[in-house]
Amino acid sequence: MDKILEGLVSSSHPLPLKRVIVRRVVESAETPLSQAQCRAMFALSTRLVLQGPDPFQRQVGRQVLEAYGRYHRAEFEAFFNRGLVLGLLQRGYGELSNRDPAILDYIQAGLRLIMSCPSVLELFELLQVEALRLVCERPAPPLCARLCQLLGDFPQCLPRGRKLSLAFCQQLVRSIAHFQSQGSREAELRLYVSQVTQVSGLLRSVWKAEPDTLLPSLQELFAVISAADTSFEPSVALASLVQHIPLQMITVLIRSLTTDPNVKDASMTQALCRMIDWLSWPLAQHVETWVIALLKGLAAVQKFTILIDVTLLKIELVFNRLWFPLVRPGALAVLSHMLLSFQHSPEAFHLIVPHVVSLVHSFRRDGLPSSTAFLMQLTELIHCMMYHYSGFPELYEPILEAVKDMPKPTEEKIKMILSQSAWTSQSNSLLSCLSRISGKSETGKTGLINLGNTCYMNSVIQALFMATDFRRHVLSLNLNGCNSLMRKLQHLFAFLAHTQREAYAPRIFFEASRPPWFTPRSQQDCSEYLRFLLDRLHEEEKTLKALSSAKTSASIINEESQTQEAVHKAQVFTETPCMGSEERTLIEKMFGGKLKTTICCLNCKSMSQKEEAFTDLSLAFCPPASLENIDSKCTERSEVKGDYMVQTNTLATSPAGETPLNHFEVNGGCDTIMNEGNIKDFSTEPNSENTTNSELNKVQDNGDVSQSTLSVTDLLNYFLAPEILSGDNKYYCEKCASLQNAEKTMQIIEEPEYLILTLLRFSYDPKCHIRRKILDNVSLPLVLELPVKSAKSSLAVVSGGWSVGVEISDIGENLAKKLKPSGADEVTCPQLVPYVLSSVVVHSGVSSESGHYYSYARNVTGSGPSGLCHQSTALSLVSPQDKLLTEESPCTVVENELNTEMPREWFLFNDSRVSFTSFQSVQKITSRFPKDTAYVLFYKKQNSTCGLNTSSTHGLWLNGDPPLQKDLMDAITKDNKLYLQVRQ
Repeated sequence: MDKILEGLVSSSHPLPLKRVIVRRVVESAETPLSQAQCRAMFALSTRLVLQGPDPFQRQVGRQVLEAYGRYHRAEFEAFFNRGLVLGLLQRGYGELSNRDPAILDYIQAGLRLIMSCPSVLELFELLQVEALRLVCERPAPPLCARLCQLLGDFPQCLPRGRKLSLAFCQQLVRSIAHFQSQGSREAELRLYVSQVTQVSGLLRSVWKAEPDTLLPSLQELFAVISAADTSFEPSVALASLVQHIPLQMITVLIRSLTTDPNVKDASMTQALCRMIDWLSWPLAQHVETWVIALLKGLAAVQKFTILIDVTLLKIELVFNRLWFPLVRPGALAVLSHMLLSFQHSPEAFHLIVPHVVSLVHSFRRDGLPSSTAFLMQLTELIHCMMYHYSGFPELYEPILEAVKDMPKPTEEKIKMILSQSAWTSQSNSLLSCLSRISGKSETGKTGLINLGNTCYMNSVIQALFMATDFRRHVLSLNLNGCNSLMRKLQHLFAFLAHTQREAYAPRIFFEASRPPWFTPRSQQDCSEYLRFLLDRLHEEEKTLKALSSAKTSASIINEESQTQEAVHKAQVFTETPCMGSEERTLIEKMFGGKLKTTICCLNCKSMSQKEEAFTDLSLAFCPPASLENIDSKCTERSEVKGDYMVQTNTLATSPAGETPLNHFEVNGGCDTIMNEGNIKDFSTEPNSENTTNSELNKVQDNGDVSQSTLSVTDLLNYFLAPEILSGDNKYYCEKCASLQNAEKTMQIIEEPEYLILTLLRFSYDPKCHIRRKILDNVSLPLVLELPVKSAKSSLAVVSGGWSVGVEISDIGENLAKKLKPSGADEVTCPQLVPYVLSSVVVHSGVSSESGHYYSYARNVTGSGPSGLCHQSTALSLVSPQDKLLTEESPCTVVENELNTEMPREWFLFNDSRVSFTSFQSVQKITSRFPKDTAYVLFYKKQNSTCGLNTSSTHGLWLNGDPPLQKDLMDAITKDNKLYLQVRQ
C-alpha cells in the first residue's frame, strides 16, 4: 500500500483520479498490517507531511497518517517515540529546519493520536523542557505563535514547577520584545497581530493558572523597556501584554516603581517613553490608563525632571496618533493629560500648535460623527491651553478661525480643568489615575458596549428596546427556569431599563444570538442579523409551545391533579397578563404581516395567487423613469423592475416544500475589522455644517450618489407597483402550458404592529466586481399611512401556496365582474393604516465591506403622541392601481409641530454613548454626513394595544414597563450595588 501511495503522489495522473485513489488508501487503513508495513506507511506519510512539495501531497500525508495512526495505534505509538520527537525539535527533518512551524504542526497531530497511550506522558515531559529551550532561542513570531498554540491545546506540555514556569514566562516576555513584522501590507500586518495575540494569550493563561508568575513577569517587562541599550529597541508588540494586567494592580505597581531607589531616572524615562510608543499598537487596551497612572505617580513623588523630558520628547508623537482613528481615544487621553499638567511653560503646547489646524480640517472633512466628538474634545483642550498661555495672537489666530463655530467652554470650566490637572494637584493615593466610571447620561438611557465590531447588533437591539410595546411584552413574559434566547433578551432588556451603568456589555446575548456564519469580531449586516434574531425567537417559541401542548396532553392522561403544574412548567412563553388563546408567536404579533402576490397571465388572463407572512419589507431603489411613469406602468404595463431586487423576510410558518415568495438574501454587511471601533463613538449630536465639495467628491468616488431625493413613499410605491414578467423572467402558465408574459402585483393584506423597512442600499457593480453603496438621500416621513387590502377574496386561494382558481378568457366588463368580490369597495379603496416613525438604524460608510452602525429612536406606544394618529394631511400611500405618488404633503408641518411638543423625545444610540437629538437631525443626517444613510426603519402602527393587558397581578403599569420577575430584579440590584461600590 505504501508503494501505491508513493507512486501515486509522484505520478502525473489527473488530480481527481489521485483523490479517488487516496480515498481508497485511507479507507483501507482498517486492513491488518504487519509492524514493518505500518512503520513504512508512517514514515512515508511523515515525509509527505513535512517535505511534500505541494499542498496536495502534504494534505494526503496528513490524511493517511491520521487514518493509519487511528487504526494501528500501538504501531504508531512505537513509531512516534521520544527519539523521533526530540530529533524533529533539535535537528529538523531532512532539509526542513527545526525552526519551521510545520514541525510543531506534525508533533501536535501525533499527540492527538496517542493521547490515550501511556507513552504520551514521556513526550509531555520532553516537551516541557523543549518548550523552555525554544523560547530562550527567541523564536520568530510564526514559530512562537505556533508553539503557544500547541501549549494552549496541550497545557501538559507547559514547564512545570515554580522555577521553570517562571523562567518560561520571563523568557516569553523577552521573545515578544524581539518580535518584528515581516511585511508592511495589510494582510501581513493582520497576520502579525494575530500571532502576537496568540503568544500574549498564552501568557495570560499561565498568569491566571499560576498567579505567582505575574509580578516577576512584569518586572522582566519593565527591565526590558527600561534598558538603556540603544542597539536594541524592544518591540511595540509588548503592548499586547498590558490588557492582561489587572487594573487593580495599578496602585501597587506604580507606587513600587516610583518609590524604588534602585530605579534610576534614566531608566524610568526610557520605560515611560516606550510605553507611550505602545499607543500605536492597534489592539492594545488600557495602555493610556497605565501611561497616565505612571505620569501621575511620578508627579506625586515630584519627579518633575522626568515628566518634563518625556513630555517634550513625546508630545508631538502622541498628537500625531490622533490622525489614526483606531488609536485616537487613547492618544487623546494621554495628550490631554500631558498638556494640562505641563503648566509651567507653553513649550509643550507650542510644539503641537502648528499641526492643530490641519487636524481640525481633517476631522471636518471625513464627516464622521465620531470625528466630531473628538473635535469637540480637542477644541475644549485647545481653548484651555490658549487661555492659560495667552499673548501669542499670531500663533492662535489660525486655530481660532478653524474652531470658531465649535462650542467654547466657559471661563469657570477652563479654570476648574486647569486647577485639577496641574502636577502639584496630584495626590499620593493615585486613585485618580483610574478612569472614573461615569453614570448614565442625562437621557436616562443605557448604552451597549461594543464587544468588537458588534455595532450591528447594538443598533438593532436599541431599536427593538425602544419599540415600547414589544419591550413591554418581552419584560412581562414568565420565563423562570427557561434558558431560551427570549429569556436572554428579557434579561438584556431588563438591564437596559434598570441598570445604573452608563453602558451594558451584552456578551451573553451576543454569543447566544450571533448567527453561526458570522465571524466573531468582524463587521456584519445589521438587517441580516435582525432577520436571524426574529426568526430564532419565532421558531423557539413555536417549539416551546409544541412541547407545552405535548406535556399538557400527557399530564391529562396520567393524572388530572398534576395538569396545571405541568402546563405552568412547560408554558414558558405565557405572559403574566393573560393574552388569550391566540396561537401566534410574539414575533408574529409584533412584526408579522401578510402579503398577497397575484400573477396574471397576459395571454389567457388566468390568475395565480399566494399569501405569505413577512417580518420586514426590503425596498429596492427605483430608477428615475419608474418615478415619472409609475402610472403608465399600471395602465400600459410597459415598465419592468429590471435588475432591482424586491425582498420579503418570511416567517417559517408555511408547510414544508412551499415555494418562498421573492426571498432574496441581500448582503449589506461589513467585513472590514479595522473600521469598526473608531468611527461612531460620539456623545453629542454632530454639528450642522454644509458638506464641502471635497467631501462630496470623496463620497462620489466611493459610492453611487443620485442628485434626486427619494422618499420612503417612492420606494414603497415601487415595491407595490405591478411588475411585468417577460424575457428571461417569463411566468410558466399552467393553463397555457408554456412560458408567458405576465403581470405580478403585490398587496399588503395584513399589517404588522411594527412595520420594518430595509432599504436595499448595496448594489453589485459588474465592471468593478464590488458591491457599491447607494448613497441616495431618502426622506423619512414621520407619519406614514400604509394601504392594506382585505385578505378576503372570491378567488380560490390556498394560504401559503399557489393556486389557479380562476380562468379568465375575456376582458373589460366581464373581467371586472369576475375579479370583483362582494366587498368591492374595500378591495378597490384599501384601508389606510397610520404608522409613526419609531427608529432608524443608520449605516455609515461607502461600501458593504466596511462601516459602522448607530441608531436613532424614540418611545412610541400604541396610542402615540397626541393628535398623531389622525393627521388627515399626513404623507400617505394609496393603492398602486390608483394614483401612486402624492404631489405634495404638509407632513413637514406635522413633524415640526410634534417636535415642538416633545423636543427631547428622540435619542441617538451609538454603542456606549446615548444622547438627546431631534427628528430634524434624523432627517438631515445624510446631508450633513454623506456616508451616513438610513438603512433599517421601524414604524409603529397607531391606535393599537397589541393585545397586551395594561394591568397585572402585580399592579397597574399603563404608562410604564411591567414589574420584573424577582430573579431579574435581584440580579439587577446586586449589579447596581457592585457598580456603586466601584464608583466610590
